[in-house]
Amino acid sequence: MLLIGLDIGTTGCKASIFDVEGHLLASASREYVVDIPQPAWAEQDAEHVWKLAREAVGSAYAELNRREPVSAIGLSVQGEAVIPVGKRGEALRPAILGMDTRTVAQNEWLRERFGAEFLFRHTGMPVHTINTLPKLLWLNEHEPDLWTRAEQFLLYEDFIIRKMTGQAAISRCLASRTQVYDLANDCWSREILPALDLELDRLAPVYPSGTAVSEVSAELAGGWGFPNRPVVVTGGHDQACGALGVGLVEPGLSMVSTGTAEVVEVALASPQLTKELEEGNISVYRHVVPDLYLAMTLNHSGGLVLRWFRDTFCQEEKTLSEQTGADAYDLILQPAADQPSSLLLLPHFSGSGTPHFDTESKGALLGLTFATSRADVARAILEGLTFELRYNLEVLKNGGVRIDELRAIGGGARSPIWLKLKADITGIPVTVPRITEAASWGAAILAGVGAGVYTSPAEAVRQTLRFERTIEPDPASQAYYEDRYGIYRQMYPLLAGLLHQL
Repeated sequence: MLLIGLDIGTTGCKASIFDVEGHLLASASREYVVDIPQPAWAEQDAEHVWKLAREAVGSAYAELNRREPVSAIGLSVQGEAVIPVGKRGEALRPAILGMDTRTVAQNEWLRERFGAEFLFRHTGMPVHTINTLPKLLWLNEHEPDLWTRAEQFLLYEDFIIRKMTGQAAISRCLASRTQVYDLANDCWSREILPALDLELDRLAPVYPSGTAVSEVSAELAGGWGFPNRPVVVTGGHDQACGALGVGLVEPGLSMVSTGTAEVVEVALASPQLTKELEEGNISVYRHVVPDLYLAMTLNHSGGLVLRWFRDTFCQEEKTLSEQTGADAYDLILQPAADQPSSLLLLPHFSGSGTPHFDTESKGALLGLTFATSRADVARAILEGLTFELRYNLEVLKNGGVRIDELRAIGGGARSPIWLKLKADITGIPVTVPRITEAASWGAAILAGVGAGVYTSPAEAVRQTLRFERTIEPDPASQAYYEDRYGIYRQMYPLLAGLLHQL
């Protein structure tokens, strides 16, 4: 019995095929780009993403090399993107992504119209350009013809479910990240929708994660080579699916996900909408696990900084990777493995995430000399990202959220250097699960719930979750980075005014 987790990230997608014990049997991935047509904009060809997602599913099944039925497909998707679609479900314009920061004026209007405190208490989402709500306002204001013409406004989950089945459906989890969702009453907001001039039927129906929507179309199933038509199941936000995949099925458990962005998720028994979390711009939303919520920190840049460094400065390593099959990131980081960097990096390459949510901030690299090497810069990238991680963990702790362990997932969980830095800089043990691509596995678990393979997400986790190792903080390194962190904390306050002028 096979389950597919289809993970739609910001810069790539992956289709992973699992058995019911959680063993990864086959996978295939595709990369795509984020378009920057104007400063502060971030868009994506959603139809191209769907094309590559189809290819990934077909390639993964071909790699499996046997015609075994697929029970269900679940989705793990990037959040907050908005895609206006026409009557056939076709994208009418590029998706506006979460990392897009064009909506500063719309957020000012929202503050005046509703107030930041109401929006946080009502939706769990702090006012920020990442949210779907200000993007919808921008579309209404700047593209009124399209606003009228669009049949629906979808995110990637409901967009792809509609492509696969002919009907749109969105999980409570992803809907609750839009800032258009009433967290307490568990529905699209009756207070916010009228202010948008948006009818309820132009948004997808909302279902719990793990709900079977419909079977894959016969055309798609045949094109993929399936002997059957698997059911498509609601999944959720990629970080929430990752949290499930790494076992966050009880309050208090936490994870760090290092992919395109770097995110911390902590499972909560109830929506903890405290003043401290509001001031730290921490989002609180529905988990894919029933009756649980998540508190989330966000660094937009995350692994995208390392990808930028690879693509901009490391052509030699990329070429060697293509020739030998070695991982380009391993080649880049290997010379940086032993010694701390003398540099300090502020990783605000797409503005800052939590806690500042400063869209005008920018990246900065301090301490350059003629002795600086590429390895120094590579190491500084990892250190700077991890200093920012520690800062966000401190915000959570000050808001009353307890964190005793970090479960690491995503591409960063495959780097021994980065894992050790996380433990040494944060002072928190870092545990690595057997499946580090936990978002795909979380989506597959939800697929299994929808197909009746598991009775609940928690039951699936109990049956399948295994850990490989735990990295404890090294006292000597921890003491060194304690001093470096003190210097790092001075960077943003000292540089913010200058960065705003650039």
